[in-house]
Amino acid sequence: MRRKVHLLTFACIVLCSAASLCSCGKSKEGKVVTPWGEVTDTIPSGDSFDLDQIVANGEIIVATISGPTTYYDHRGKQLGLHYMMAQRYAEKIGVGIRVELCRDTMEMIRRLVSGDADIVAFPLKKKEVELTKDSIDMMVFCGAGNDSIGQWAVNGEKVKLAQSLKEWYNPMIMAEVKKEEDFLLSTRSVVRHVYAPMLNRKGGIISRYDGLFMTYCQPIRWDWKLMAAQCYQESTFDPKARSWAGAQGLMQIMPATADHLGLPRDKIHDPESNIAAAAKYLGQLEGKFSDIRDRYERQNFVMASYNGGYHHIRDAMALTEKYGGNKHSWNDVSQYVLKLSNPQFYQDPVVRHGYMRGTETEDYVRKIRQRWQSYKGVKSPRTGYSNMAPQKAKKHKSKYDV
Repeated sequence: MRRKVHLLTFACIVLCSAASLCSCGKSKEGKVVTPWGEVTDTIPSGDSFDLDQIVANGEIIVATISGPTTYYDHRGKQLGLHYMMAQRYAEKIGVGIRVELCRDTMEMIRRLVSGDADIVAFPLKKKEVELTKDSIDMMVFCGAGNDSIGQWAVNGEKVKLAQSLKEWYNPMIMAEVKKEEDFLLSTRSVVRHVYAPMLNRKGGIISRYDGLFMTYCQPIRWDWKLMAAQCYQESTFDPKARSWAGAQGLMQIMPATADHLGLPRDKIHDPESNIAAAAKYLGQLEGKFSDIRDRYERQNFVMASYNGGYHHIRDAMALTEKYGGNKHSWNDVSQYVLKLSNPQFYQDPVVRHGYMRGTETEDYVRKIRQRWQSYKGVKSPRTGYSNMAPQKAKKHKSKYDV
């Protein structure tokens, strides 16, 4: 079965099943697991799941390959020129989008021909793709692209979908989406005030939030100055900072991460709540790298994961080990973080999560460590000086404490 039965519509399907069987004619059956047990779902065997059915179902399935111009995860958000164009088309016809990430071109074509995908959102060049005669006859090249740069494809039985894609696409759409992606990946997409990295060196004050860093770094046993350096890298100490991806506050916490940590979304911009939740998250990430015994090294991996994603860092560790490096050394692993932007490496069998913009993550860790070195010589004052001084913060326990 190419599509799962939605729980909210299950009752309706059961009530209507008899009528459906009468009207479908020739049909095929498949098993569907529901909270009430396994049931048999019957759909017409001749149903090509064309545009009308896609719209009624509310979801279009897109097959593609991980890559910088196709599809990739960046700080919890999905990007890639062809994915973003597919999003635009899905919005036009009023449906959601589901991505089926494939290993290679032939897997995409197999999914398309078998009906497990509606669109191949990848620049296929017909002359360069090894296709059987049956596969060629089953495919229509349409949508984004052209013969010279490659084009999307749909199952030839989806006549309405193919026509809709032909009418929708024009070269200006590709140019607009490319411009949008370039903006999202630039610093211009982050709304924030830039504050000084050091508030008062002579007085030993890094920021207005030093007391909070001290308080919430204690449970995870982090140097508060390291978290301060990370905070400056994230938001330049602006509690109202917000990125295009939705990351918010001093430590740029994503809404989904806030939900995971139990941080109410209306508290994301609150300095104490944001710092407390971020410290909790750092502690959780550190627990995932318990195989790295050296604490200094482990913290590098934690910061890299905070920025680039835990799974991408594990992919880089797997590559490092495969090619003879030390997977517990950030100096070694960071080289493969950078190489995850190269097809030779992000398409390697040991890599499970595809392409990564590794330059940003390598730069992120390096700059935090450099800033931390400059902070290390700062002598912490004994008196309160921040929005919430250490003495005041310690009088109550936040629910975000670890």
